[in-house]
Amino acid sequence: MVSMSTLLVTRNEDKSVTTSFEEGEFLGEGDLTVDVSYSSLNYKDAMAIAGDRGVMRTSPLVPGIDVVGTVAESSVERLPVGTLVASFGDGLGEFRHGGYTPKQCVNSQATVALPADFTAEQAAAVGTAGYTAALCVNSLRGLPDGPVLVTGATGGVGSIAVNLLSNAGYEVHAMTGRPDDYSQYLHELGAHTIVDRAEFAEAGKPLQKATYAGAVDTSGSHVLANVLARTVWGGTVASTGMAAGPDLPTTVLPFILRNVHLAGVNSVDAPLHYRQNAWQLLARKLDRSILESLTNTIPLSDVVEESKSLLEGTHHGRTVLKIS
Repeated sequence: MVSMSTLLVTRNEDKSVTTSFEEGEFLGEGDLTVDVSYSSLNYKDAMAIAGDRGVMRTSPLVPGIDVVGTVAESSVERLPVGTLVASFGDGLGEFRHGGYTPKQCVNSQATVALPADFTAEQAAAVGTAGYTAALCVNSLRGLPDGPVLVTGATGGVGSIAVNLLSNAGYEVHAMTGRPDDYSQYLHELGAHTIVDRAEFAEAGKPLQKATYAGAVDTSGSHVLANVLARTVWGGTVASTGMAAGPDLPTTVLPFILRNVHLAGVNSVDAPLHYRQNAWQLLARKLDRSILESLTNTIPLSDVVEESKSLLEGTHHGRTVLKIS
């Protein structure tokens, strides 16, 4: 019987890409060794499995930008052996081997001891997407009065952001390109109003009706430009994605006439205290029952097929991978 303990992606000399399940240890660099119990499937992971050079920076590669498990070896006082931890981003599954394997080395400065009320499976359901959403929400402190908009609200980051913001007391407006299909889903997450992405997809005036006290944007391009143009005086927009494109076709007018703040959010390289603050927010404000309703747990052996549906856009919610 062949062990299917580690997924390995190889980019071949003829530019083809192969995936295989291998035995043995495939350890990256890091001062902490973790027995991995769960990981998750993010868009970056699906791109790595497909061999995309923008994500898969080395070959062969163990994908998996999320690592959740128990510390097996440690010289770090903060993280003794036996601690349940989460390590997300930091080059895992991109520049070095990631979480789709039973044992992995991670950097302690990118690793957080999980709050006591999170199980390993729940932490993997949060994953990079939820952790990024929490970073975004934390960047929106001190907003003026008014609703908060979330673009890409049916995606991993957007879904968790909607729930966190709603539970924090904000009136959340959730944007989607398919309002008829996802209205009920978004209302269940806590959205007050559903917004059609078509209203934001094309070039608009640099200043529009001031509507939103803040926003979490995963889109970029014209969507982000229009969000900025509709942000009230002193509002803040957290930018963490570029689903609509990496460009930002706007002017300085929202910034100098309405004192609008644009906060960039980078989850990959975030320092330890940002990560810890994000998990504290998740522990306080994330509805675990909602998280579980968003989540489907599958064995690692199914991840290659599941990643195809993610890239094809027929997948929503969170997919957790049981590693060991």
